[in-house]
Amino acid sequence: MVNDNLPNHSRRATAKCALVSVIIPAYQAGSNISGTLDSVLAQTFSDYEIILVNDGSPDTELLEQVLRSYPCVRYFKQENRGPSAARNRGILEARSQYVAFLDSDDSWFPQYLSTQIAILRGNPALGLVYGDSLLVRNGIRIGRAFERERQAQPVTFEALLQERSTISTSSTVACRQALIDAGLFDERLNRCEDFDLWLRMAFRGVSIAYHPQANVLHNVSSSGLSANGYLMKQARIEVYKKIDASLPLSRGQRELLMERYRLNAAGAHLDLVKGFMRQGKFEKALASAQLASTVFQGWKLRLAVLGLNWAPRVLGACYGAHRRMLAVRNRVRAARSARRVGAMHRPQLSTPRVESLVGMQPQSVAPRFAGAHGGD
Repeated sequence: MVNDNLPNHSRRATAKCALVSVIIPAYQAGSNISGTLDSVLAQTFSDYEIILVNDGSPDTELLEQVLRSYPCVRYFKQENRGPSAARNRGILEARSQYVAFLDSDDSWFPQYLSTQIAILRGNPALGLVYGDSLLVRNGIRIGRAFERERQAQPVTFEALLQERSTISTSSTVACRQALIDAGLFDERLNRCEDFDLWLRMAFRGVSIAYHPQANVLHNVSSSGLSANGYLMKQARIEVYKKIDASLPLSRGQRELLMERYRLNAAGAHLDLVKGFMRQGKFEKALASAQLASTVFQGWKLRLAVLGLNWAPRVLGACYGAHRRMLAVRNRVRAARSARRVGAMHRPQLSTPRVESLVGMQPQSVAPRFAGAHGGD
């Protein structure tokens, strides 16, 4: 039920159900949530409700103080159970045909919902649509999410499995019933829970579309759940195991899944090599490099194995210099990308408020999108 701590502004009028429910899970969101909510309230599409689920946040007092300025928000509070449980709570409390997901530190351009809903209404067979995003780090727009990752067309189970299609949650609007029929987010997963759900939806035959317009500002954090490459690969491996055990895959799909398993396991060992090198743990770095080399055959890895065998400290010094050079190169690339997307420096905000969004144009290319059914 709605939390009674906010009796004057925790309910939206129920005479007419909204077409879209915007679901925002909140954990340590008090300092960012106003910018996120402002971006929803600035939408040119108005037939929506906002559901915010406080997932046992330690800054609940601050969060609820901010929410007193937003009487339209349906507010729910629960013990900390993770983002999957918070999103599931929002889906089940929703009274709409469609669900739009938005993280508490992300924001939308004003035309986001109207664009997504127009695509869904234009093709009633669609069950989910997602788009591109502009990436924001420390208040600076640094590029687009899919600037170097072209999205596969059509969007299928196989394309999702191979990560040729990579759905961003804050750029997703989906049919509520399709989410429920697929089993919702798996609350046992702390990472890649969205990847798991999209795979299950595609496998069930839900039609998924991608369009290239970037109507979302996605905050990139070095401390978020997706920031640790090694743990993300381990999480994908857990999803692969679950999918293999729970879905009636074809022989080709299972072979594809096992190949992804091998690549991610080897990639995880490469991440360990880098971590052990930074820590000066050269024996452990060598063991991980040898395991990774059973899958990856590149000359750099062969050279690393050789160096770790015969001159680990020299290799460690070279690797340190290489990391410093990469850091400089990445800063240059980020600056170039920021100029390409017309970046604006906002050091005081991690997520721009609505006054920063109104009147700004999203980054886009030709207005096309791909839709397809998932695997058998």
